[in-house]
Amino acid sequence: LFLAVCAVGIGGTFQYGYNVSIINAPTQHIHKFLNETWTSRYHKALNPSLLTFLWSVIASIFSLGGLCGALMGGSMAICLGRKGALLMNNIIAILASILMGISFPTGLFELLIAGRFLIGINSGIGICVQPLYIGEVAPKHLRGGMAMGTSIFLTGGILTGQIIGLRELLGGEVYWPLLLSSSCLPAFAQLLFLPWFPESPRYLLIDRGDELSCAKALKRFHGSPEYQQEMEDIQRECFALDGEKPKKPWQLFSDRGVKWQLITVIVMTVGQQLSGINAIYFYATYIFEQAGISTEKIPYVTLGTGACECLTALTCGLLIDYVGRRYLIIGGYLLMTFWSIVLTFSLTYQELYSWVPYVSMAAIFAFILSFGLGPGGITNTLTAELFIQSSRPAAYMIAGAVSWVSFFTIGMLFPFIVNGLKQYCFLVFLLECSSVAAFIFLVIPETKNKSFLEIKKEFHKLNFGRNS
Repeated sequence: LFLAVCAVGIGGTFQYGYNVSIINAPTQHIHKFLNETWTSRYHKALNPSLLTFLWSVIASIFSLGGLCGALMGGSMAICLGRKGALLMNNIIAILASILMGISFPTGLFELLIAGRFLIGINSGIGICVQPLYIGEVAPKHLRGGMAMGTSIFLTGGILTGQIIGLRELLGGEVYWPLLLSSSCLPAFAQLLFLPWFPESPRYLLIDRGDELSCAKALKRFHGSPEYQQEMEDIQRECFALDGEKPKKPWQLFSDRGVKWQLITVIVMTVGQQLSGINAIYFYATYIFEQAGISTEKIPYVTLGTGACECLTALTCGLLIDYVGRRYLIIGGYLLMTFWSIVLTFSLTYQELYSWVPYVSMAAIFAFILSFGLGPGGITNTLTAELFIQSSRPAAYMIAGAVSWVSFFTIGMLFPFIVNGLKQYCFLVFLLECSSVAAFIFLVIPETKNKSFLEIKKEFHKLNFGRNS
């Protein structure tokens, strides 16, 4: 089970985290490349506003690719299987790496844009299919911890990208094409290791009707003595579905039986993206400078933020099956609300006392720890648990689409929010975090150690009324 999580993670959410992270290091080198290419092609200098536009396209086309990937991921998981979809996804990553790698020697910045779009598609599919596979192979008592593999590999990808992007490694001017094309390595690793593991047992029995392959897969994952109980659980779900085919995303919106599960997933996904974590990273450089850290050393301090996220994802993975999902996610949002208040005050009085920047620094790390402990990790886990087999791929497509649209929207609007509100932007995030915490407290039941059918029954009263 542990090795299966590693095999799907390295080519799944690791790619997302890695490709979000590595684009920051070569910003200046890509600007220079765009200027030189434009000058040699058109024999005139590149207009500064057009340079900003081209850079914005290179940075944001990743989100558009991610949205396309999220909309494709569920259908691929149904047609090719969870494992087949992940294996096919690596072909997209390898093609993207080739395009980004040859953009510099060929002098075609269009290839860089195309490569970023394709690696976005790869990330969108990976972030949709990986938690689907993990959620379906995990036994009930380990499902939370295993599902946290999604966040552990995502934060591991961010941290790895930050390290590889240091100027001493591949972040220098000569090596940036290699840095961008290095995302082929996780793809090759998954192509090498994932074929050794079985397909999702739930997919084999419920979607394919292959009981023999399902039993074989369960024996591999759970061991011969323990697999029978899990087999019975899958058979009960299969019987309850009564031959129902996997649903399309638009069918979920008209299905009263999943109304509150769908609302919950949308609220949690939007809440995760708009929680203020992007604002934290935006303000980090400014706060580190105010604390007296030199510009050259800031990238190394930023590694601390990546390490923080990794540490909390691991901690959350250890706690989730003991503490439960509700306590961790509500606690995470409430702590983020508190640190938003602290940051608003400390940024307001940053210039008054010499010790205030250090309070801001501590609050930044505390905010990241709170995010990783709650919403950062548990949102994806709950998406897998709130739906039964026929609805789950469509639910992940909807969650993925909402996530990528929110990610793109906050990327576009965030600079205006910060410029308009300055440090008071954290009051907006404070309101958002406290509202999501209240919603989760009122709506979401605890899902720890419950089967997918039991969780569905918990939502029955909400969906159909108390007297049903």
